[in-house]
Amino acid sequence: MAYQTFQQEYLQIPLVTRAYTTACVLTTAAVQLELITPFQLYFNPDLIFKNYQVWRLITNFLFFGPVGFNFLFNMIFLYRYCRMLEEGSFRGRTADFVFMFLFSGLLMTVFGMFVSLVFLGQAFTIMLVYVWSRRNPSVRMNFFGLLNFQAPFLPWVLMGFSLLLGNSIIVDLLGIAVGHIYFFLEDVFPDQPGGGRWLKTPGVLKALFDTPEEDGNYNPLPEERPGGFPWGEGQRLGG
Repeated sequence: MAYQTFQQEYLQIPLVTRAYTTACVLTTAAVQLELITPFQLYFNPDLIFKNYQVWRLITNFLFFGPVGFNFLFNMIFLYRYCRMLEEGSFRGRTADFVFMFLFSGLLMTVFGMFVSLVFLGQAFTIMLVYVWSRRNPSVRMNFFGLLNFQAPFLPWVLMGFSLLLGNSIIVDLLGIAVGHIYFFLEDVFPDQPGGGRWLKTPGVLKALFDTPEEDGNYNPLPEERPGGFPWGEGQRLGG
């Protein structure tokens, strides 16, 4: 019974969020069980282009370090904000969401070559948080019960938290930069005088991922509670 309940809840998670978070958890589990090592996963342009170890272009986005506070913190934010994007502004547009993943991942990979980062998963999470926060500017956030602010400040609060923990903020800045580029090209530039839509989802992705019918069992997370945990709860203004 418990297994069936878990399976039902798991299958209710939208496709992209389910696939990405599952891949991250399985990758970490494989490292913890010593089936693979981080040295087989990290981003290394020389090994990718000279030794043709192309899997590193993907695996460096899947490993968030050993199981611990940092891993759980990243997994919670990844799951929540990825799911809310997919169930919110990308609902019924799975192909567009996949294209955002591909575009942002490619841009992050290019930038990553110049900042000597070996794992880009945390930066990718910050990118998702940034895009969600810009598309939900009226949501009030509460961080650890200490800070109250509007959603667009969330990526910067996370960067400050990272700084307090003694971590490099290059990761956060990379995620914010890539998130801003995507948000500007997708949401801002098309409405500017002389602007246009530069980001167009390829037809092959639409054919693969977009379906015309709604799932009657679809149960989206409520966006008016974007955090769901003490470090990210919020409510819409005027709500």
